[in-house]
Amino acid sequence: MSKFLKFLFALVAIFAVQACTDLEEDLVGDVTEDINIEGIDTGGGGGSAGPLSAAYASLRGAGTANHGGYYSVQELPTDEMVICAKGGDWFDGGILIDLHRHTYDATHAFVNGTWVQTYNAINTVNELLNGDNLDANQTAQARSLRAYYYFRLLDLYGRVKIITSPGQDAPQASRAEVFAFVESELLDALGVSEISSSMDLSGSALGTDPNPYAMNQFGTLGIIAKLYLNAEVYTGTARWQEAADAASYIIDRGVYQLCGDGCKVANQGKRAGVASDPDELSGFAAVFASNNENNPEHIFSVLYDEASAGGMNFSQMNLHYSSQFTWNFDAQPWNGYATLEEFYNSFENGDARKEASFIVGQQLDFGGSAILDYASDDGELVLNYTPAINELTPNSLREAGARPGKFSFKQFGRPDMDNDYPIVRLGEVYLMRGEARARAAGDWNVSLDDVNVLRARAKVNSYSTIDADEFLAERGREMFQEGVRRMDLIRFGKYNDAWWEKPADPSDHVNVFPIPFEQLQASGGTLTQNDGY
Repeated sequence: MSKFLKFLFALVAIFAVQACTDLEEDLVGDVTEDINIEGIDTGGGGGSAGPLSAAYASLRGAGTANHGGYYSVQELPTDEMVICAKGGDWFDGGILIDLHRHTYDATHAFVNGTWVQTYNAINTVNELLNGDNLDANQTAQARSLRAYYYFRLLDLYGRVKIITSPGQDAPQASRAEVFAFVESELLDALGVSEISSSMDLSGSALGTDPNPYAMNQFGTLGIIAKLYLNAEVYTGTARWQEAADAASYIIDRGVYQLCGDGCKVANQGKRAGVASDPDELSGFAAVFASNNENNPEHIFSVLYDEASAGGMNFSQMNLHYSSQFTWNFDAQPWNGYATLEEFYNSFENGDARKEASFIVGQQLDFGGSAILDYASDDGELVLNYTPAINELTPNSLREAGARPGKFSFKQFGRPDMDNDYPIVRLGEVYLMRGEARARAAGDWNVSLDDVNVLRARAKVNSYSTIDADEFLAERGREMFQEGVRRMDLIRFGKYNDAWWEKPADPSDHVNVFPIPFEQLQASGGTLTQNDGY
């Protein structure tokens, strides 16, 4: 919407004065002390204290769970989510349509914003690594975190500069060189020369304490498993066995557990006048709830807190303006992100993930009364989220589209949400192991044990056989809204296909984003554009 886009352009303009290699900035520490107000729980569920607090806080500033950055460019170009133009609302110069239809170019604001946000986060880590107050464990954590940021750049842009010191410049590296750097940093942090089924991590400076807000051995293994799972895309050489070994190490140690029936939290979104609202959220729903801190499935997560660690804005991004009255939000939502109908319909009825992930149907307020849309454009006064969307542009209906609700909302919520956002969680680790083993064996049925563990948690029947298309669909059902769909579609060779209101891509050059125009200009010729742009 226009007011938010103005904010985004202002943000980009502030950062654009920095050349792509001149990444120095003043570090501003986050508020980490608990704020206690009588009758209100503002606790953030822990966090990362000490000299690394700014480094981990940079995950929030890097667009992980808000509009206009990393989350947007990983979700909106996929068959999972869309922002439709609703008359004059959300057209935003066509940039959201460009993401959906893969017509983005080097001037796209989100493409540049994501680049800037990621390099600023890298600079925050570089500042800490170039100081003298980190011990060996903290250094290993910081290097792992920086490697994760370079994994993002590797995936999004391919050919980038590897900057390891503040104010440093470097030549533009090939995609294979960036891959090698990320791999080397993660292996060094783990204290091994390679990932294998017999690796010994006793020499790693990283710890094993299951604190989801700090990089430990398991979080780092999760990142390297993601790297190897996509290695064939990045380098042309598959690394399936290493991906499977990294994932197996995490699963076999038993430090983390899937959140099943006995894993539950209070339902902070419960409405007093709606009998169907449960008192508790359990299993899959609890993994993403507003009070999901310390969930046993979280391996490495971004700490969000409405009082002291803001930046997750899904309630604003996804919901219709009138849904403010369902959860008594203190600010009106923006009515943006919706789910494509075909993706929504890929879930079978009875799948616990379907119920937890989407908001559909007639909407009720706190007391159980129907919510009205007084500016309705479809002749229906009662707000009713419909899975079907009439059109992408120019006049998508205001209530069209199932709304993403996997990261559930709480009563009296603020625009900044409390839900922690997992980057590595055990559910995905099972999927990574299953896929890697299946690809290595040339038989998708090899993945059945790992897939069926998750289907059992979702209360749906186990598979007796599976192929690549169904595995991708199952991965979509498990990982919806977790910022991985673009990577998955590319890896499975589906990103260039046609889907609703998006024709097939004439070229696969769109599988990497362009180097942003602003960065090309600022580089003085040391950056060159990706092919096809």
